[in-house]
Amino acid sequence: MTALFTEHPHLEIEPTLRELHLDSSTYYRWRRAEAEPCERLRRDAELTEQITRIHTDSGGIYGSPRVHAVLGREGVQVGRKRVERLMREAGLAGISPRRSGFTRRDPKATLAPDLVQRDFTAEVPNRLWVRPDHDRHQ
Repeated sequence: MTALFTEHPHLEIEPTLRELHLDSSTYYRWRRAEAEPCERLRRDAELTEQITRIHTDSGGIYGSPRVHAVLGREGVQVGRKRVERLMREAGLAGISPRRSGFTRRDPKATLAPDLVQRDFTAEVPNRLWVRPDHDRHQ
């Protein structure tokens, strides 16, 4: 609503509000809310600063669970989901542990001989589970 009067400064506030069937108190409450954010928004801004500090001090490694734990140790009572939301909004993310990659075969290496003589061919699907001549150990 306040953007209307910002974009069109020639409009008079009271007659325009009457035409839109809005109370003038509603308009002025919106203006005051823009100038003075509510307590929750102010608290979110403070928490975001603390979260950013903790995340930076960790070298950008800590995710929301660890940041939440550090805030708890510092005496800040805040919900885990709120920490997650504020980190997401601030573009902060922890680094998840990476598993060491999988083994890749060297294409130049010679293949080992197939000592068990594996045969994975089947005449029809779902038929060859065990080779008939190898079904018993001797």
